[in-house]
Amino acid sequence: MGFGPRGWGAAMLLAALMTVGVSVCGFLAGAVIGTGVAAMKLSRSRIARVVADTYTTVLRGVPDLLVIYLFYFGGSLALSAVGRWFGADGFIGLPAFATGAIAIGVVSGAYQAEVLRGAYQALSRGELEAARAVGMSRGLMFRRIVAPQVLRYAIPGLGNVWQLVLKESALISVTGLVELLRQSQIGSGSTRQPFTFFLTAAALYLVITTVSTYAFQWAETRSMRGVRRA
Repeated sequence: MGFGPRGWGAAMLLAALMTVGVSVCGFLAGAVIGTGVAAMKLSRSRIARVVADTYTTVLRGVPDLLVIYLFYFGGSLALSAVGRWFGADGFIGLPAFATGAIAIGVVSGAYQAEVLRGAYQALSRGELEAARAVGMSRGLMFRRIVAPQVLRYAIPGLGNVWQLVLKESALISVTGLVELLRQSQIGSGSTRQPFTFFLTAAALYLVITTVSTYAFQWAETRSMRGVRRA
């Protein structure tokens, strides 16, 4: 596990960066989806609430690996069918990175939606009523009151979702993306030293999760500045 010509250290570090990259993209995609779904859950429209509830129930109840398979192989089959209309032959696969990030985003969006919905419901109704009383528009009230406080209450839950996203990223190896787990499988197969590679992968995962934990703790502490705790 060195960094020389025959070492695998550089490849493992690059794979760890790939894991972080696909996890960040999936988490950000999930944040966008989760925000929209949370808004639908809090909507006065019954249809919007039913659609959002169905989405979160299905995505939290279906195995994450199955979602990745559906996105990668189902999307690739659809793309291959479209390609045949234009004269292309054979199987056309979707980009593994983009497919994995989208699949993780769709799954994590269901969890982030519940976190954001709970954070919104923790807001003081009095502050919202006071904002309406002084004539704040909905956009101004969202920017100055709702968004900052929802983010403050949601940070601990979002930190937990981020840890889930990191672990889900290992499942993307089934699409051929060379992230940390896939690189460990390649290295162990080439050198016949599985214990060394998988132990190294575990150590790198722990480093990433530890740094992430401290980052979210710092963000939570910073967001609570000036807030009196009960």
